[in-house]
Amino acid sequence: MEELSDGDSFVDLYCEEAEDPPSTQCSDCKADCHHASHTASFPPVKKTVYNINTISSPGIERCYFLKWMRMNLDNLSREKLSGLREQYKKKCSNSENKEEIKEIDRQLSNSSLGTEHFFREMGQIYEASLSLPETNPSRQQLQHLPRLCAGLMLDGFPLELVDGDASNIPLRWVREVLSQLNELVSPKNKILVVTVLGVQSTGKSTLLNTMFGVQFAVSSGRCTRGAFMLLLKINEDIRKELNCDFMVIIDTEGLKSPELAQLDDSHEHDNELATLVVGLSDITIINIAMENSTEMKDILQIVVHAFLRMKEVGKKPKCQFVHQNVSDVSAHEKNLRDRKLLLQQLNEMTQAAAKMEKKEDYKSFTDVMEYNPDTGNWYIPGLWNGNPPMAPVNAGYSEAVFELKKNIIQLLGNCESSGNNVMEFTEWMTSLWNAVKHENFIFSFRNSLVADAYMRLCTEFNQWEWEFQKHMYTWVTQAETKISNFGTVAAKSDKSDIKELLTCLKTEASIVLTEWETKTLKNLTDYFKQTEGHVYLVEGYREEFSNSAKSIRREIERSVINQLTAAAEIKEGMRELDLIKANHTKEIEKAVCALIDECRRKNVQMTEEELDKEFDKMWKETVNKLSFSEQKATNVFTSVFWYLWQNLSHKGSHACELLSQNSLKDCGLMPFKYTAEGLYNRAKHKVSKWLKYQDHTMLVQKMADSIIDACTQVVRDKIDRKSNYHDTYIQEILLMIDERIQNNLDVDTDIEFEVSLKQHICGLAARNFQEMHEDFLKLNDPYRCLSQNKEKFRADFKDVFHERDQCQKKAEEFTNRCLKPAVEDFINRSLGPDIIGEMQTLQQFSTRIFFQHQILLDLISKDNFEDYYYYISSYEGYVKKWSLEQIFSHFSDSSKMCKFEDQHLQSSIKSITDAIDEAKMKNSDDLKTFVEAICKKIGEKLVISQDVLGAFMILNNANEEQFALWLTSSVKDMAQVLRAQFKKSLIEMKLNHLRVKPQDELFNKLIGCGKQCPFCTAPCEAGGAAHTEHWASLHRPDGLGKYRWTDTGKLTTDICSSLVISDIRFRCGATNNQYHPYKQYKAIFPDWKIAPDVSLEASDYWKYVMAKFNEDFARRYDAKPADIPQTWNTITLTQAKQSLKESFNIK
Repeated sequence: MEELSDGDSFVDLYCEEAEDPPSTQCSDCKADCHHASHTASFPPVKKTVYNINTISSPGIERCYFLKWMRMNLDNLSREKLSGLREQYKKKCSNSENKEEIKEIDRQLSNSSLGTEHFFREMGQIYEASLSLPETNPSRQQLQHLPRLCAGLMLDGFPLELVDGDASNIPLRWVREVLSQLNELVSPKNKILVVTVLGVQSTGKSTLLNTMFGVQFAVSSGRCTRGAFMLLLKINEDIRKELNCDFMVIIDTEGLKSPELAQLDDSHEHDNELATLVVGLSDITIINIAMENSTEMKDILQIVVHAFLRMKEVGKKPKCQFVHQNVSDVSAHEKNLRDRKLLLQQLNEMTQAAAKMEKKEDYKSFTDVMEYNPDTGNWYIPGLWNGNPPMAPVNAGYSEAVFELKKNIIQLLGNCESSGNNVMEFTEWMTSLWNAVKHENFIFSFRNSLVADAYMRLCTEFNQWEWEFQKHMYTWVTQAETKISNFGTVAAKSDKSDIKELLTCLKTEASIVLTEWETKTLKNLTDYFKQTEGHVYLVEGYREEFSNSAKSIRREIERSVINQLTAAAEIKEGMRELDLIKANHTKEIEKAVCALIDECRRKNVQMTEEELDKEFDKMWKETVNKLSFSEQKATNVFTSVFWYLWQNLSHKGSHACELLSQNSLKDCGLMPFKYTAEGLYNRAKHKVSKWLKYQDHTMLVQKMADSIIDACTQVVRDKIDRKSNYHDTYIQEILLMIDERIQNNLDVDTDIEFEVSLKQHICGLAARNFQEMHEDFLKLNDPYRCLSQNKEKFRADFKDVFHERDQCQKKAEEFTNRCLKPAVEDFINRSLGPDIIGEMQTLQQFSTRIFFQHQILLDLISKDNFEDYYYYISSYEGYVKKWSLEQIFSHFSDSSKMCKFEDQHLQSSIKSITDAIDEAKMKNSDDLKTFVEAICKKIGEKLVISQDVLGAFMILNNANEEQFALWLTSSVKDMAQVLRAQFKKSLIEMKLNHLRVKPQDELFNKLIGCGKQCPFCTAPCEAGGAAHTEHWASLHRPDGLGKYRWTDTGKLTTDICSSLVISDIRFRCGATNNQYHPYKQYKAIFPDWKIAPDVSLEASDYWKYVMAKFNEDFARRYDAKPADIPQTWNTITLTQAKQSLKESFNIK
């Protein structure tokens, strides 16, 4: 190209002179440049590259050279442009010269040569060098170019962000330049961005030049092509005010340009450019020329479209409308009318753009962004007073621009968020451009900054949620202790009736729950007030997380009330039984005392055999006198059936009829098996004219198995507590079934399924609860409890008869029979939350995204087909198993668990020793009062068994002071015994004894909603319990979800992200077996958000998995192997892991 050869020779000649001394270079710079402008030779590329490299030498000569270079290029352009314009004018007079006019038009564009074109060449040479091997000398020689360009940016030269000729961002070049810039300025690397948008030739570059004193190319009369960014250093005096170190100014090519208007996709090009620059900016200046109202309307539509897209992804740029060439800026009333008209047009454009993007909720421009018509519009007079070039410059122009600049500085200072650093800007730019390129901005804007901000929000919210739950675990433990100790010597409550205590505890629970709900919501509000961490990007999720906090409160409240009610009513049910056992103990004590007196009156030495004989005789006579009414067991089946009938009665008469057909005792004996009938037997899940899916029956069976597993776990947990049955247990299970069915509405079921499932689960639960109830009655049978203490009473009888010192023996007995079980129970009730808290400090348990990433990473490390099959076919089961394995692994070093156990042990020992010291201070009259004082003090923390305490109190003649000494010693010994016991116990056994099961709590926390993609079964990763949309970072080839082509029976390799923008259709039970376009999947699955992206193929992770186990999956799914693309077979394990990391945005 002739026009470019002049400039290339110019650079070449200058670089050849670069070996001269600096002084000579500087003095001769102008002459060199002038000579170069008349040289037409085109040097070899290699020589050009070599000579351009010499520009990297530092010094003032580079600045002189580039300045003269710019001036001479402008002169050269003017000379050529003048002649070409004259030719253009002549040819335009004859309409037959179309081809010639087109050629001259091309030459006009090509003749606009500036320094930016040479910087572009540097980038292109650098990107070309990247195709060479890393060790290639030519590539090594050019690695400094990005740093050179970064240095030029710091010197005030603009960087071409968007290549004006190719309409593309050279990402590798720009990223490298910005990376080098970051290194040069770190740690002072925060930036704020100001951009300008407007119609071509409306003075955008002149406006920026005047406002910021920069030098965007305008002198040659040519128009800006592409987009250029320029760096301005912020002075120290306003750095704190703006909270940034640099300001980036972005100048763009004009929208609605005549050159692009000839193209079919010119509107899309303008939309892309507007979306890009609006997305990059903190403040966007919308430059509007007042002469052409039609063009103004067009530009507004493009700009509003861009702002709406930013609103959808959480970006909140501010905008200022600049009206140029306004003749009378003082005509306020006229300007007011203009502003109203502008706002009306903005509202119309917003509705039009919202309709295009299918976001009809936006009705006005103020719905999209903060905009005040009075402060968001600026009226600027024309630059010239009269007709240029002889007209003087209009001073009013500079004054108006200065006022606009002051307002922009103020707006930037009032930004809620701090500026990005250079690397964050780079990441945002990359993601933004990728989304714009693929024309799917709103639906699949995949950006690392948004992902990071969302992950940070999830991490923080999970921590607040856990603090809330942990506090309530502790509170419930204390409340249950109060209930268990009610009516005993350990009771602290002044309430005389347990129902009164229950009411009091419920009220207290409500107050505590409200306090923590308020605290969590305040944390959320404060989080969104901060300026760091790009929280504004996830503003759209605030309401979801707020609802999640309220949902958590409701769930915890329901659980707490159920636990308190069950504990109180079970305690009340035991009251009569406890009185009977206490009376029996007193009768035995009287009989033993009478026997002692009788034996002493004989005044003879009695042998051990004689004492045993007398004691057995007394025992038999006393027991025969006592009444032991048999405790009648409740029929749990009757109670469970009543609640089941209550649950189903509102479903209609058919449900009640089905319920009456089977006895509950006959249900739950065999594994549940769902068989579809009628419509459901015929409705197969199929996909499109080519795809089909698994049978409906399998889906329903899978859901049923999941519900049964969850309910069985609840039953098992209740049984492990070895408590009595309570009706709240079956109410909890029925509620769980209803919630699970409600959460799986996309799986079609009928009333027959619901009734049969509930009968199966209730039959199973009732059978286990009946056995638990009967075991509880046996354990608390008065005769059994009395007989259990027979040998203890015999030993006490002999001690008192022989007047032996009981201090040591009684201290050990009180420690081992009363205190030790109470301490072990306290540790078991407290240890669960500790384990959960410890596991949540691990990254893989901090958020659902990290959780999913770690599971998949673990799977690929194991590289076992059976594990993959288990994970895909039974996601919940695999996650439970995996979570438990992680707990075992983390606590395989017993010292970690022992640390928590020892903390609670020390806490308990301190409470006991403090109670002993306090009781000694009271100078009790007898040992009974002394022991009661100890029990009352520790009753807030430990549950003291009244049966054991009552047996300990009788026949006790120990000295109080000596007893206290021995008791202190025994407690120390107990601590050593328990520590040794902790070290020997296996983690598996410890978990079985915990009241709060860590594996279940972690599962419930991280499984989230438990929803899976309806096509590929990828699990939902949305944070918060009350999210309204399900999404997954990483969808899979649908063949892994059992999809296959109908005509060949081969598994498919398509991924949901590409299917939802394809012309393929699917049908399933949810569509009533009618074909439905994938593009309109939301009509069937409205809660799912699947990012449509034709470029987003299955990640290398799942490509690797499917390619490796293609034959295995085909055999297991009774299908033919998929046609695996050849490139999938070349993916390595390392590439698959890296792909996984990128998909989940793991740093």
